[in-house]
Order: sequence, then C-alpha cells, then structure tokens
Amino acid sequence: MGKQDRRSFMKSIGTLALAGAVTGLRCGSTKRPNIIYINIDDLGWADLGFQGSTYYETPNVDRLASEGMVFTQAYAPAANCAPSRASCMTGQYTPRHHVYTVGSSERGESKDRMLIPVKNTLHIRQNNLTIAQILKSNGYRTCAVGKWHISDDPLQNGFDVNIAGGPWGSPGQRGYHSPYEYPNCVQEQEGEYLTDRLSKEAVGFIQNSKDVPFFLYLAFYTVHSPLQAKAEYAAYFDSKKGTEAQHHAVYAAMIKSMDEGVGRVMKALKDEGLDKDTLVLFTSDNGGVWATSKQWPLRAGKGSYYEGGIREPLIVKWPEKIKPGTRCDEPVSGIDFMPTFLEAASVPVPENKILDGVSLMPLLLKKVNIEKRPLFWHFPIYLQAYVKPGEPCETRDPKFRTRPGSVVRLGDWKLHEYFEDGGFELYNLKTDIGEKINLVNKKPDKVRELHQLLLNWRKGIKAPVPTEMNPEYRPS
Repeated sequence: MGKQDRRSFMKSIGTLALAGAVTGLRCGSTKRPNIIYINIDDLGWADLGFQGSTYYETPNVDRLASEGMVFTQAYAPAANCAPSRASCMTGQYTPRHHVYTVGSSERGESKDRMLIPVKNTLHIRQNNLTIAQILKSNGYRTCAVGKWHISDDPLQNGFDVNIAGGPWGSPGQRGYHSPYEYPNCVQEQEGEYLTDRLSKEAVGFIQNSKDVPFFLYLAFYTVHSPLQAKAEYAAYFDSKKGTEAQHHAVYAAMIKSMDEGVGRVMKALKDEGLDKDTLVLFTSDNGGVWATSKQWPLRAGKGSYYEGGIREPLIVKWPEKIKPGTRCDEPVSGIDFMPTFLEAASVPVPENKILDGVSLMPLLLKKVNIEKRPLFWHFPIYLQAYVKPGEPCETRDPKFRTRPGSVVRLGDWKLHEYFEDGGFELYNLKTDIGEKINLVNKKPDKVRELHQLLLNWRKGIKAPVPTEMNPEYRPS
C-alpha cells in the first residue's frame, strides 16, 4: 500500500467513524463503553511479572493488573490457537463450531494413533455470529488488528477494519520484521518490528474513533514462533540471569515488545480522554510452549489439557466500574467473553445465538457471584508432541501433547477422560495445582459424578467421540 492508498484508507476510517456515530445516535442509547480485547498468542500463565516472573519484564501489563481485576483461575476454551479463538469469538464450546485444531486432525504418526480422529473444521461458519457482528449491528465500530486465523478474512465476520489478519496462524515465512505481506499493514521504516507496527495501528484506530463506541480486537502474533526479537532487547536478556523455567532471551525480548505495545495502547486511551469509557480485557489464547517457557507449578504447556496448556492470565479493567487491584478466584473461561462484552454494552443476545458462556459482569462489579458451574473441554483428535525420544516431557506420553479425550472441572476437582483406553485422571486443584497426584482409585464416587457430567454434556451438545479403530495402528 502506497502513501496515497494509505491516506485513502485512513479517510475511510474517518467515514466509518462518522457513520457509526450516527447509528449510535439513532439507537438513542446512553454512553456505551469502548471495548478492547487484547489477545496474546501462546503467552503462558507464568510469563508475566504480576504472575511472579522475575526474568520477563512486563511493567505495562503489571500496571494494567493493578488498575483492574485479575482472574486467578481463567481458562482458554482449548489448548491451541484456532479452536480457542473460535470459541472466544463465538462464545461457544468447540463441539458447536467443530474447530478442534489447526489443519488436519491426523497429527503425529499414524502407527501411534489407535483411533480414527474426528475430522477437523478449519474455520467458523459465516452464520455463526461473532462478538464483532453483534456489536457492529448495535452501533459499534469494529477493528481487528493482528492474528485472526478462524476464517479467510475478519471482514467476513463483522469487522469494519482489518489490519494484518487472515487465515494464517503465525508470521511464518513473513517473520516479525518488515517488509510485511499482510493486508493494510505497511512499514514506516526498513526492518520495522511487527509487534510495534500492530500496536501503532491500534493507536491509530483509537485516535480516529473518538466519536463512536468501538470494539478493538488487538491480537498480537507474538509470542508465537518463529522466535524473533529486536536484537538489542535479545542482547539485554541474554545478559540477564534467568531461572530453570524461564531463560530464553529471545522469547523474553518478544514479551518486552508486547508489553510496550500494551503500554502504547493504554497511553493512547488516556491521551484521547477515553480511558474511563473503555473496558480493556487482556489474556492469551492458550498455554505457553513448554520447550520455551515452563509454566511451573502448572503441568505441561500448549496443546495439553493439563493446567499449563489451558490456564491463562486474565485482566479486566474498566475505570470507575471495576475496583482497582482486585482479584477473582472463580473459574472462568474464554467462552464468557462474548456475554460479558454484550452486557457491558447493554446489547441483547440475538434470539438465534447460542451461548455456552456466562457474563462475568456480576464478578467484575462485585455484586454477586455467578452460579457454580462445570467447565468443559473436548478434543476428539490428536496433537503430536515436539519433544525428541528420551527428552523429558510432562504430558501423558511422549508422543502426543494430548490424545483424544474430554475434560471437566467442577469446583476444585478436574477429571480427564481418554477415549483410546478409557483411562481417567482425577486431580484436586486446590491441593495439587500441578496435577501430580491422580486420585482416581481413592475417589471413585467423584470420578463417577464428574464422568456423568461429561456424558450428559457431550450428549446435550452432540459432541463427536471417535470410536473407529485405525488399521495402521501399531502398539509399541
């Protein structure tokens, strides 16, 4: 995109803002909050300063945590990118949209797969309403900046503006340094860093959206591989002493750039006088990559349904609504984001929209607790491991990060079910957050109770369970 095209693009932003303002006035609504949903890619639960890291440096995110509410038991709806994002954007569990993984469900070597996995769906359906579609139809201006991954183009799913989003899940061959090959994403100087560019684009959108309520989905590609950082930042962390769990200098440098991007966005809100009128949610799409950054005391990482693969950092800030420096210990999930945003915006749920999540507004406003409920995960496919034979791992076996199965959490209890061998694992997360002590034999009544919850849920949601044997399977 040349300079002239760039000016035309920014002009179109102003036109959209004016149109949105008129729509909002027609609705006759009172002042509604702007909503910013910041979604970091592959950032682990333990990868931030306010979460206890002494190696990674995240002063801006830490400040955000001190200014809002921190959820200590927040979960991604899935353990890897596409299904988690699809669930968060639609407010639905994976069996409703059928996005279970990235690409094929036949991951790993065929001889190691006992079952024929359920076929995967790459993208959400066009008629499955997203957060953006519902907010847009109610007078919000919508913008997606960064990673999309759940359809060909976020413009197909309710966004007025798309910067750098498409069906791809990582920078890939494009890398983190310009020149870029993304839509509406243009370098200002040679070798510019992608994370900086995306945060500056988000700031530009904020500056041009002061007269209309907006929804900004800022989805940094970082810290997804390939691990590439600014050379000076990597050199700084290379000279800094790490820990056994966290010591990767390039990864730390990528986190630093992400944190600066968050700070840039928060500063823009204050500079434009919008901070008090904006709800900001910060989280990650799944656990950190175990080989790069351990999530101890949580077990395993991305791709696993142990806590390290699905427990996430979650911060929500809304000045004068959410008390600063508060925390919530209630288990919550990314499927709760849509109903939360809709309630905050005083937007009704469309009659034909099925939501599996619940609004977190009662928790955020400290009014009442939400009803105690189970949380579910369903993964009827395979996801191969990345460790080499003989290397340590924290998953159930070294060949797969996870095999087909389902998981349920209710209260302090968490049950894993595996479809290949009918195996169960039961953990009390209050006393064993690292999922080290399997209580299946000691708590058979609890296993039956939670398994019945899983069976009833799978039947109600029509979750597919693989049963066909793989003729190429060769047990080892």
